[in-house]
Amino acid sequence: MKSFKILAFVAITGAVVSGCNKQFEDYAINTNKPSQTPPSLVLGGVLSDMNSDKPWSNVMRWNQFDCCNYNYYGDQRYDWGGADFNSYYSMSNVQQMESEALRLGGQAVNPYTALGKFFRAWFFYRLTNLVGDLPMKAALQGKTNLTPVYDNQKAVFIQILQWLEDANTQLAQQIANPDKSATAEGQLLKGDFYYGNDMSKWQRAVNTLRLRVLIALSRKTADTDLKVAQQFKDIVSNPTKYPIIESMDQNLQFIYNNINKYPSNPDNLGFDATRYNMSATYLNTLVTLNDPRAYITAEPATKQLNKLGKTPADITAYMGADPGISQSVMSSGMSNVDTAEYSVRSRSRYYSNYAAEPGVLLGFPELCFNMAEAINRGWISGNAETWYKKGIKASLGFYGIPAEAPGAVVKTYGGKRYEIPFDFENVYYKQAAVMYKGDNAQGLAQILTQKYLAFFENSGWEAYNNWRRTGVPTFTVGTGTGNSGVIPKRFKYPDAERSSNTINWTAALQSQFGGTTDDINGSMWLLK
Repeated sequence: MKSFKILAFVAITGAVVSGCNKQFEDYAINTNKPSQTPPSLVLGGVLSDMNSDKPWSNVMRWNQFDCCNYNYYGDQRYDWGGADFNSYYSMSNVQQMESEALRLGGQAVNPYTALGKFFRAWFFYRLTNLVGDLPMKAALQGKTNLTPVYDNQKAVFIQILQWLEDANTQLAQQIANPDKSATAEGQLLKGDFYYGNDMSKWQRAVNTLRLRVLIALSRKTADTDLKVAQQFKDIVSNPTKYPIIESMDQNLQFIYNNINKYPSNPDNLGFDATRYNMSATYLNTLVTLNDPRAYITAEPATKQLNKLGKTPADITAYMGADPGISQSVMSSGMSNVDTAEYSVRSRSRYYSNYAAEPGVLLGFPELCFNMAEAINRGWISGNAETWYKKGIKASLGFYGIPAEAPGAVVKTYGGKRYEIPFDFENVYYKQAAVMYKGDNAQGLAQILTQKYLAFFENSGWEAYNNWRRTGVPTFTVGTGTGNSGVIPKRFKYPDAERSSNTINWTAALQSQFGGTTDDINGSMWLLK
């Protein structure tokens, strides 16, 4: 009996010790954080990350679409610090999405691997435009490499274009030869709230993004490695192999609703509706062109109504604030709501509900203007004017403005309804400032101006990127924009790079700018 008690004690003690050891090891595991998840769930997070540069964000202010007249809510200064490198976290999720697809039965080439290449191109394009050279080939290796070397910007762009080529190929394979018997989670595209799991639409987005990237390389047409013009021609001359976006219903866009609310909505009407002005860079251009988008996106300046007797149907009543003026001057111009100097954003469009308009990430109007620009530059043959007009009409249609036949633009203001006649072909387009001036520098400036107007509050950094590349339209500078009256060409690298990846950070600055100053006014390879 005594020996039995001893054996029992030893057995129980051993069990306790073993249990304690197991419990101690388990402390290192966060049981609330899944180690495995369906790729469709990871996909949803990546898609959300693509929409980081939302309407009415600071990015849109740097695009000079709107201004802030009240410093509590921000300003329009370009005194930039370190760039946001959160896209690397997004791309680590892309890797996880791909590995999860393989774990759950996906073939080596599956919808998630194809989209993974598109996502890499998307995020690296955004990042390199912000800073220049980037850790790329040696990045995203976790603890294996905590100090990745930087790839030069040219290499980054070459890789972006290759990813898009590969994404197009893989999507085409999936579309042409779908595995109809597939039941594996890793082989079935799910969770796509942009295109409803339609891979044919994703293929169009892939090639449309590639055209955007090639247009961004317009200063590099002499580079024999890139072959910019030839790549552009190869895509548009083979629509069977390289389908592109052909209509507004194929836009890559984020649809807002009562849950995922549009950034301006009834919840913040009382806080900031009068704290933001329309920018003169955008709104005054519309007014100069007698463009009805002014009626839709803005409200008339109350001074123009109450002091000068104009009506909301008079386009000269719409006045944008100059981003270059000091914020105190801008604020004083808005001190009296009944005699405000500057227009604010349209309350009826942007504050009356939670789904004002889709947030376009990659759209048909941009595609049209890119085609027009490529023809203007002589990269491809075709009629630039036709694409130019298509782009304008598509943008007008986005706002419900009748462009295909004479009609009227409806403006509701102060409880009253105004109908402003609009005739695209016989009136608007016949203006000297609008009618295409030909495949020359003047015609190119018109294309770029209309492209800028179509980018209003959408497409992330593209309005700024196009200005930086071409100088069109003219961006205002001054006390209000900071940086000694200069609009910067890039962001600095994040402070974490300087402190934890010092050797490679220093080498990247030296190779790009000939020194170790992380200068926001420095010209990256793309601009040289």
